[in-house]
Amino acid sequence: MSFKIYVTMDFDHMSRVAAGIVEADIKERQAAKGRYVLGLATGHSPTGLYKHLARAFNEGGIDPTLVRTFNLDEYIGLPGENAQQRCLHCESYSYFMVQELFGLLERKFAETCIPWGTLIDKDELIAALEGRPDLYEVQGADQGKAIVIKDGANGVLGAIKEDILVAYERKIEASGGIDLQIVGVGERGHLAFHESGIPFEGNRVLLVKLDDSTLGNAVLDGHFSSVEERPRYAVSMGAELVYGAPTVVLLASGPRKSSAVAKSVLGEVTCEVPISYGQKYAAAGGDLVYVLDEAAAAGLLAHSAEAEIKGCEIIDLRDQP
Repeated sequence: MSFKIYVTMDFDHMSRVAAGIVEADIKERQAAKGRYVLGLATGHSPTGLYKHLARAFNEGGIDPTLVRTFNLDEYIGLPGENAQQRCLHCESYSYFMVQELFGLLERKFAETCIPWGTLIDKDELIAALEGRPDLYEVQGADQGKAIVIKDGANGVLGAIKEDILVAYERKIEASGGIDLQIVGVGERGHLAFHESGIPFEGNRVLLVKLDDSTLGNAVLDGHFSSVEERPRYAVSMGAELVYGAPTVVLLASGPRKSSAVAKSVLGEVTCEVPISYGQKYAAAGGDLVYVLDEAAAAGLLAHSAEAEIKGCEIIDLRDQP
């Protein structure tokens, strides 16, 4: 089992430590096999890491032209008359990645991939869900739900399943699989848009109806002016696919993340806290790394002995700025 937890002073320190881990992995794997596939997340947590990585790429320490990237998730239902307008919306994750990483690179990645949620017309999706309830089932123990489209479904839902969901996983497989996946954590322990209560099994690329708390946090964080404005659907990798990478690096910053981080390590593996899947992943031989600032680590540090009994190695870097 490899489960390392780095505790840092603050967001900037967390970002530097995480960037060093990712850069070292890219160098090692590029030296061994040339290519590299990097899994990316959105949200505030990785923004500092991305700036450090962009600097490393631009200084020539690692070669971006040998890197392909896959993002975790994307909204469905952003404003726009067509897919191009939705993709260029300032709250799309495509736009976010250009702003925070892709646009900072002097030499570009070989390929960048983000789940194709902007290709889905929200009104057509809603009409299909209302008109053909026989073609899908809803899974989830809470308000956030996975919409699982049945094999053999036709029309809009069939196209979404084959051309958006299944096709994204096949593209990852065709690339050779993700080498290292960067993830953040939601306030309730959700992973990307794998919402709390959505089962792990079989939900590798998800069509999701989003939880009210996810909607509310997007407004609280200033991304949308109201819950009504916020997209209610998304495409997302599920936990099973995320933790298919040989290395997963989880970033968490701030007191809002402390409870979820502690539960993911100290509690049971449960879809109520999707990032708890990391315990199963590490026990099976995956290389799991948490990089936390002091505030996000507070709940875990209060029970550090228990975490160590469960096989976690806590590495306190707060005295090494």
